[in-house]
Amino acid sequence: MFISSQDSPAAFKDFTLVMPAVAVGNVGQLAVDLIVSTLNMSRVGYFHTDCLIPMAGNNPYASGKEDAEELHTPAEGVQIQRSLVIMRSKKFRQQLKSWIKASGFSRTVVLSSSHAYQRDDQQLQGTSLRYLMTPSLLAASADALKELGWREMERIPAFPGVDADAEPRLCIPGGGITKGLYTDGCAEDLPLAVLLLFCSEGDNIPDAFALVNHLNDWLHLEEPSSKWKIPTSWSLLFGSGIPPALF
Repeated sequence: MFISSQDSPAAFKDFTLVMPAVAVGNVGQLAVDLIVSTLNMSRVGYFHTDCLIPMAGNNPYASGKEDAEELHTPAEGVQIQRSLVIMRSKKFRQQLKSWIKASGFSRTVVLSSSHAYQRDDQQLQGTSLRYLMTPSLLAASADALKELGWREMERIPAFPGVDADAEPRLCIPGGGITKGLYTDGCAEDLPLAVLLLFCSEGDNIPDAFALVNHLNDWLHLEEPSSKWKIPTSWSLLFGSGIPPALF
C-alpha cells in the first residue's frame, strides 16, 4: 500500500503518526496542512490503493517555482486529500491498519470533525473539541489528559428523547471513517487517539487552527508563541473570486 519515494525505505518505528479523516468541513485535512507546512516536512512516499478516488495535482506546499510543478497524489504520508471510493472504506481501513502495525508507530492520532447540528444536548455545553482514545493508549496518557482537561466524546442514545432506557452509543455523524478506525483500534489493541471538533460546512480555516492548537497542547509540535504557516494551496480554497465582467 505504501510506496516510498526515497532510495531506501522510510523508517517509522516509534514515531507518532498524525493523519486526517475526510470529514465535514475538511477540518482534519486543513489542520494537517498547517503541520506539514509549518514543520517543512519532506515527502517520504504515497499510498497506492484502489480505495481512493484517483487524482493528481501540483505541490500544495510549494515554496517557490522550483517545487511548484512537482506531481502529487491524493494520499501522501500523513495527508489524505481525496474522498474514499464508496463501499471501499472498510478495505481502506484494513490496509491502513496493516501499514500502521507493520511500520511500528508508537501511536496514531486521527484529526477529524463531526456535524455540529447533530449534537446531543450535553454536547452543546462547553468546548466544541472532543477526544477518543483506545485503551492501550489511554493507559499511557491518563496523566496528560488529566492535566489538559480535555472532554471525551460523549456516548448518546440512538434515538434521543424516544427510548430513555436505550444504551448510549458512540456516534460521529459526518466523521467519515473516524468511528471505524477508533472501534478497530479498540478491538485490535492499537494505540490510537481521535481529536475532533464539532463544526459546519463553510469557511473552516478557524476550525483547523483550533484543532491543530488543541493537538499542539498535547504533542508540543511547535512553540505556543509561534505562528502556524499557511500553505500556498490555501490561496485558492474558495476559487479565484467573482469575475468583474459579470457586473
